[in-house]
Amino acid sequence: MRFGITALLLALLTLSLSACASGQSTARGANPIAGQSFYVEPHDVAAQQVSEWREHAMVQQAAVLEHVAQQPVAAWFTGQGNLKEVLLGYEAKAAAAGRSALLVAYNIPDRDCGAFSGGGAASSAEYRKWVEQFAAGIGHARTTVIVEPDAVAQTLSSCLPASIGRQRYELLSYAVQALRRRPQTTVYLDAGNPGWVHNLGQLARAMRRSGIAHAQGFALNVANFYKVSTVTAYGRRLSALLGGKHFVIDTSRNGNGPDTSKADVPDWCNPPGRAVGPSPTTRTGVPLVDAFLWIKQPGSSDGSCRPGEPRAGQWWPNYALELAANAAG
Repeated sequence: MRFGITALLLALLTLSLSACASGQSTARGANPIAGQSFYVEPHDVAAQQVSEWREHAMVQQAAVLEHVAQQPVAAWFTGQGNLKEVLLGYEAKAAAAGRSALLVAYNIPDRDCGAFSGGGAASSAEYRKWVEQFAAGIGHARTTVIVEPDAVAQTLSSCLPASIGRQRYELLSYAVQALRRRPQTTVYLDAGNPGWVHNLGQLARAMRRSGIAHAQGFALNVANFYKVSTVTAYGRRLSALLGGKHFVIDTSRNGNGPDTSKADVPDWCNPPGRAVGPSPTTRTGVPLVDAFLWIKQPGSSDGSCRPGEPRAGQWWPNYALELAANAAG
């Protein structure tokens, strides 16, 4: 009888361990942000523009842009002063609305290789301090963070010396791990877009050095225009090299796909004829794709690529209206 009880206990223990192993496997394959709705800032630039146009009897324009104003768009954080306090305030508003916060950490040293969105922390030490303030500002709120758009892909281009690239991998890994320590934070490390790095083996190695193992997944198409089908195919190939990591897709401006006009300016910089894409949702119907997100603010300039265009990050109402109108039409 004693032997029977011992055998039974061992059997139960084996089943328990098997269930735990199975549960861990399921957790790795699950969408960590499934069912979440993201915070819509009621006073963001698009909402303010709609109000302004209505006040000036520009009713048609306001109606077209209303769709953009109603969507959750990521809040970008760079080197702002009082970062922790600003973030805590934003997180509180999201929680009060019963929504998750969607944030972008964008302050890596030598950001954008000194181009239109150049800037970032002045040193590695400053960046680590900034990351800790960022994490502290998130606190215990339910949050999704996109970590450093373009940062990994740029290390595989010619704009960064190898020594800075190695340093960048260490900083990105530090950021990913610091953010993951927040109990309700989901982290996606940016991996560029399908038109940038074609050697996926090389990109996968760079992502591993940048801490992708500690993130829930990666982000693709941030501030770019590739259609969902193209990005999904690219993401699946990269995922296969990264142990099945999930990913999110920026659909804020990919409704008409990329610009193929071969103009004299970069096809990623305020190209005409584009449109907003699928609205933000975690119900993508696509395996491995956790969400379609509006990470780039539709109507936020990519830079002064043509005469008269606003500087990078500046609100451009006419471009926002074009993106919304092209999607509506």
